[in-house]
Amino acid sequence: MTGDEIRAAFLSFFEGKGHKVIPSSSLIPKDDPTLLLTSAGMVQMKPYFLGELVPPSPRLASCQKCFRTTDIELVGDSTHNTFFEMLGNFSVGDYFKEETISWAWEFVTQILKLPADRLWVTIFVDDDEAFHHWREMGISEERILRYGEEDNFWGPVGDSGPCGPDTEIFYDFGEETGCGKPSCGPNCDCSRFIEIGTLVFMQYNQSKDGVRSLLPKPSVDTGMGLERNLAVVQGKTSIYETGLFTPLIDCIAGLTGKHYGIEAEIDTAMRIVAEHSRGITFLIGDGVMPSNEGRGYVLRRLLRRAALFGRRLGLNDPFLIEIAKITINQMAHVYPEIGQRQDFILKVIELEEARFEETLSTGLELIENIMIQGETQRSGMITGADAFRLYDTYGFPVELTKEITSGRGFSVDVNGFDREMAKQRERSKAAGQFIAPGAIPLALGIGSPTVVADTKFVGYDNITQEATVVSILVDNDSTGTADQGQEAGLILDETPFYGEMGGQVGDTGEIQGGNGHFRVIDTVRIPPDIIIHQGTVTTGRITVGDQVKAVVDGERRLDIARNHTATHLLQMALRQVVGEQIQQRGSMVSPEHLRFDFSHLIAMSQDEINRVQRIVNQKIRQNLPVYDQEVSYKEAIEQGAIALFDEKYGDVVRVLKIGQPMVSAEFCGGTHVASSGEIGFFRIIGESSIGSGLRRIEAVSGRSAEEHIENAFAGWQEIAASAGATLDNVGEKIAGMINSLDTERKSRQIEERKRARKEVAHLLTEVKETGNGVNVLASRVDSYRPEMLREMTDLLRYQLPSAVVVLGTIHEDKPTFVATVTPDLVGKGYHAGNIIKQVAAVAGGGGGGKATLAQAGGRFKDKLDTALKLVSELVEKGR
Repeated sequence: MTGDEIRAAFLSFFEGKGHKVIPSSSLIPKDDPTLLLTSAGMVQMKPYFLGELVPPSPRLASCQKCFRTTDIELVGDSTHNTFFEMLGNFSVGDYFKEETISWAWEFVTQILKLPADRLWVTIFVDDDEAFHHWREMGISEERILRYGEEDNFWGPVGDSGPCGPDTEIFYDFGEETGCGKPSCGPNCDCSRFIEIGTLVFMQYNQSKDGVRSLLPKPSVDTGMGLERNLAVVQGKTSIYETGLFTPLIDCIAGLTGKHYGIEAEIDTAMRIVAEHSRGITFLIGDGVMPSNEGRGYVLRRLLRRAALFGRRLGLNDPFLIEIAKITINQMAHVYPEIGQRQDFILKVIELEEARFEETLSTGLELIENIMIQGETQRSGMITGADAFRLYDTYGFPVELTKEITSGRGFSVDVNGFDREMAKQRERSKAAGQFIAPGAIPLALGIGSPTVVADTKFVGYDNITQEATVVSILVDNDSTGTADQGQEAGLILDETPFYGEMGGQVGDTGEIQGGNGHFRVIDTVRIPPDIIIHQGTVTTGRITVGDQVKAVVDGERRLDIARNHTATHLLQMALRQVVGEQIQQRGSMVSPEHLRFDFSHLIAMSQDEINRVQRIVNQKIRQNLPVYDQEVSYKEAIEQGAIALFDEKYGDVVRVLKIGQPMVSAEFCGGTHVASSGEIGFFRIIGESSIGSGLRRIEAVSGRSAEEHIENAFAGWQEIAASAGATLDNVGEKIAGMINSLDTERKSRQIEERKRARKEVAHLLTEVKETGNGVNVLASRVDSYRPEMLREMTDLLRYQLPSAVVVLGTIHEDKPTFVATVTPDLVGKGYHAGNIIKQVAAVAGGGGGGKATLAQAGGRFKDKLDTALKLVSELVEKGR
């Protein structure tokens, strides 16, 4: 049987037993903060087991994509995977142990046709019921072994959730393949036994503190790893010898010119590259992007580990997309999403692998130098500081550093690394702290839901509302009154004011009472639904219990609504032009403009931006109806509504739709115009990167778009007048002026480069050796642009095998410095960024950079020579 045949046979078998076959869920767990990635087939079943949702059938079956991070470092042996497929059948309060055991036995012996005398079973230590049912299947007592929680109690997935005792089925490859010990059994670490099925009897729900309580109904969760079962059925002792992996191994063999099955070290590297390439493909296909946190870190670690082992096989150029193509060709008929997103997947891999290649050689050289130094000092330890520098500067996950250095007998101070990482987070946190001037503190601890009830929001249909003041906050405390001039936060029983949420800013306006007026400068929402109106009492006094009239600034609200509806049209247009693989990663909707963040690898071309703009304006001119519906989450998804990536939603959701027939449908709780024509006009004013794989579009609509166009025309008219041209020919006129200036600039740069190269030749004669044997070149040079100064240091670095180089010049009447350190000296702890900071400080400036290259500036040009004299002293002290 092939992998496709086993997958189909399993689902067909359990469909015949009354199970509803459901599709695999994403590797990104939906609405489950306890999980990093989907690691088992039962993840999407948790709400059913817990009684939170009603299943589509009490009997379910699936083939689930899974990913387990715990096995990354084990990949390379014959059985472990990160990505794998899990065949599973599930009972939600329906059948239990007897049927589960009977059907599992029937499937493995009659469908997979595995010989019964090769099968062993383990059960939980006191599970006599399971023992009885296995005996009924004809298994002898000596082949039914009892183990404790460590071996035969499963779950929960994550830090809490359903769990229970299990029974497992093992295939026995025979005594000749094992360790030969009398105690050898299914729980032995040798290669004799392989687990092919786990049957979990879900009886408990475990809380985060480890307390277990009985589930409403006992249920069943089973899992059979497709890869392992295929190996057993095909008579292989390794999953990598099955049809799921041989095309990948063959591809790697073709790329490297090496053969599988001859040398153990080569086999291990090939298995790692093949396995990780599958995992990388599926992670990206489900929306994971490389980063230094969470799921993105797992992806980056996998990709860089695969790239590193590819290097060990002689693949010095990027190669991973070739193996990803094989995975997509082989698996897209089962998981069509990877076929639909092929271009996106390959582009992510290409960019990330290229990014790693840029630093890999230098990083490996640095690791080598660190180990040489460690061997000299007989330390055997990579310090936390060195491991962090490799991570922070060269992108080496600490696990990769451990793997590279362990072969030479080195260990890594992981605790020290964690401390350095914590320091960096604290620095980032401190740098990112910002308190808005005049912001009113929010008393998050005020009362409780029993004291301050949720605010009823009525602002979808009204911008004025009669209401009652139910609470007042002054100076972060609850109070009964707020007097004229006081800043306060008012909570009403109902309000038309929208509290900032989902990227839409809060409303402003007035709250008018019989005894006083209150100016609302912002409206915020405290989950779940307490809305606080922040502002100032302008006249009189506001008291708890006052009957008031809440009046939203209507013009401002309409500006916000135009931008919000435009955001939905923007996403619709982006999916048409850029591709449906894009995912919204954030937005901001204000009266003045909108911002939309989305996953995409490269900058949009001007043609793409223009096409998106045209589509949005076309939908605006069509004056499409804009309307909302409250439906169940499931119904919304079935209708094609777009949910925000990684957002949590309730059972009932609000869907904002545009057009009949519908052109856009998104989960949204914000305020919108009634028809697209009210937006008026839409204009993109910026497209930029906000991180690896993330782009941001900024745009304006309505009154702001009109103002933007007016300002642009006014600016062009002014430019045209200055250039002695009209609006019709100003572009041609300016182009001519630029060409003239560009020709002159290029001529000056050519002369500057000739002059610089002559000076470099002279500088090579000025290299000096410090007392500790390090070559240093610290020189003042003629006036050059910073770009040319960097080019000069590059030339010097390539011609000097080992040196610290610092050049200084006076550019635009200020001192400028550039430093470079060759890789061998970086390995000894010298850092161009650290050196340049201290040198520039002498001239009243600062700067920094990488270990190999750094730049700085100063204020006092008369201190240039004094600053350069410091270089030799710093190098001699090992700084």
